[in-house]
Amino acid sequence: MNSKFDYQNNCMLENPHDDCFNVLTPQEWSILENNSIKMSYDRDEQIIKQGSFASHVVFLQSGLIKAYMEGNAKDLIIKIIPENHFVGLSSFYDGNHQFIYSASAYIPSSALLIEMQAFRKILEHNPQFALRILNVQNENTAQVYGRFYCLTRKQSCGLIADLLMCLSLRVFKSSQFHLPISRSDFADLTGISVESVMRILKDFKQEGLISLKGKNMEILQPEALQKISQYG
Repeated sequence: MNSKFDYQNNCMLENPHDDCFNVLTPQEWSILENNSIKMSYDRDEQIIKQGSFASHVVFLQSGLIKAYMEGNAKDLIIKIIPENHFVGLSSFYDGNHQFIYSASAYIPSSALLIEMQAFRKILEHNPQFALRILNVQNENTAQVYGRFYCLTRKQSCGLIADLLMCLSLRVFKSSQFHLPISRSDFADLTGISVESVMRILKDFKQEGLISLKGKNMEILQPEALQKISQYG
């Protein structure tokens, strides 16, 4: 049996989470609707703040956001989160009352804020919902392990190639896309300097692997980038 895990393209979770709600009863839907509020966020607006009181679970309904750990000198982006995904579930455990990371919008986004106690009540009374949330958490854990492996084992070129392929295959699902992510965020996602990010992107462009005009990105040689991601 081949037990090798694929550590490529792990900047975000691939599977949407909206199917978790499919197992709710009408009564549980009523609890959810009566204990949640829909919020809209502008580009760069903070959705949750690391260290603040974790009073709710966030379900991103539209948009694209980043989850990141705040540091004294430099932030570390844990993952990119697309629509139809939960945010902040890792802060939901007994004895904890704070968000363990921050989240901000890359583009205009909307989210459903579900009151924590109402969310807990549904978990306690609906085993199918609890199982699906457990699956979400397990996928979160696997994604974090993959990110940790890449950040500690891959060289700079491999990290940038991995991020570009993740954006192409998982986020925008196209070889051409408008990039809402700054060079600084590239650095925070990969753990390397902004200068190194710019140099590697320039090298990839000169080698014909990508086309980059302002914020418009096109992946020209995806197979070559995948190899750099895999062996870099």
